[in-house]
Amino acid sequence: MTKPIVFCDFDGTITTQDNIAAIMKQFAPPEWEMLKDDILAERLTVQEGVGNMFSLLSSELKEEITDYVLQTARIRDGFREFVDFTRQHDIPLYVVSGGIDFFVYPILEGLIEKERIFCNGSDFSNETIQIVWPYSCDEHCQNGCGCCKPSLLRKHSKPDGFHIVIGDSITDLAVAKLADHVIARDFLLEKCKKLGISHSPFNTFFDVVEVLEKLEVGA
Repeated sequence: MTKPIVFCDFDGTITTQDNIAAIMKQFAPPEWEMLKDDILAERLTVQEGVGNMFSLLSSELKEEITDYVLQTARIRDGFREFVDFTRQHDIPLYVVSGGIDFFVYPILEGLIEKERIFCNGSDFSNETIQIVWPYSCDEHCQNGCGCCKPSLLRKHSKPDGFHIVIGDSITDLAVAKLADHVIARDFLLEKCKKLGISHSPFNTFFDVVEVLEKLEVGA
């Protein structure tokens, strides 16, 4: 019997907004927009682009930025119930995020154990914010992902595992191609349709629980 293993995105998936974009809109000079466009057009890797974006911000803004994200970030409906479902059915759940530790950890505190969260790190010891990359690409990936979701799936996959990816954006596409089933919304949903990737749509995590029940992963 296959055993489900869930890999879940954070920004725009667990939270209803993309927190990096929200930070940049609030605190960064206009140059961040060009960096964002370069990432989307694949002229820059995610690692290069996000690193350059945060280098536009003074390290002195740490507390102000953190407070802003914690006040504005909203957890998508049903997430707590979804986490409870995975625990009740002994389903491994990993959060794989291109977000940054100084806001990912506090938002998920009390919901997900820290050792199950994989995200980028941060260094505020210099004049501007520097991003640290503890989960960069393995030898099978040269995409400059930053937090490399395909590498993390390979590391935590099981031979008898049924690997489920939950996500919404371009940063989830590479790992979605490795999944047995994808639970998707927004950009990722359209890509799954176009590429013929096995998928189900979702709006809330109540929908995610329904999908898992239909897949009989809790059986």
